[in-house]
Amino acid sequence: MTAAHRLRARLDGDPSLVKALLFGLVAVLLLLAFVLGASEVMEGDTRSFDLYLVQGSQSLRASQPWLAEVMRDFSGLGSTAAMTLFTVITVGYLALISARPTALLVATSVISGAIFMRLLKAAFGRLRPDASFAELVAPGWSFPSGHASMSAIVFLTIGALIASTRSRVPERLYILAAAALMALLVGISRILLGVHWATDVLGGWAFGAAWAMAWLLLARYLLKDRQD
Repeated sequence: MTAAHRLRARLDGDPSLVKALLFGLVAVLLLLAFVLGASEVMEGDTRSFDLYLVQGSQSLRASQPWLAEVMRDFSGLGSTAAMTLFTVITVGYLALISARPTALLVATSVISGAIFMRLLKAAFGRLRPDASFAELVAPGWSFPSGHASMSAIVFLTIGALIASTRSRVPERLYILAAAALMALLVGISRILLGVHWATDVLGGWAFGAAWAMAWLLLARYLLKDRQD
């Protein structure tokens, strides 16, 4: 039997392997999207697009005064305090049910993701939109968006863990969609509040989702080995 036939037989006999390969492929594609997007940002090719959206967000807030307050609430879901709280609660629960290896992986994923995100911000050193465009003034560098990055990492990781406990496909899809929606709302709020360029948020989503998927894939193999 050739190597190709052996691989095909293995894939046919282990559907979970196919899912893992697809999962890994998506993570790689997201990482590639981040790298390509970052290159465009650094070369200044996205400036007109970013400026158009930040000016449009300013006009929208002026015409819809209620929007700023709602976006502040959504933005708070991705704050450092909120992300820390969600992570601590998740890790604590996993430890409580004796899933300590999973708890350790979740904590490591979030902490390392936060550190790497800050390193990326310092490396790119992109300035935020001018304060005249913003609803509030936020400190620090702009690319990638920390709120978008960390909300993608935390919400997608927690969502995937919860979804894995459900057997019905509609339930799993609903949980994953809810997790993705929360990350989307956090990122959109940062654009509409004028504290980030749109490409900051797109880059944050790409980085955060790739990071979460890579760690979930790692957890799948490490925990499977422990069970075996």
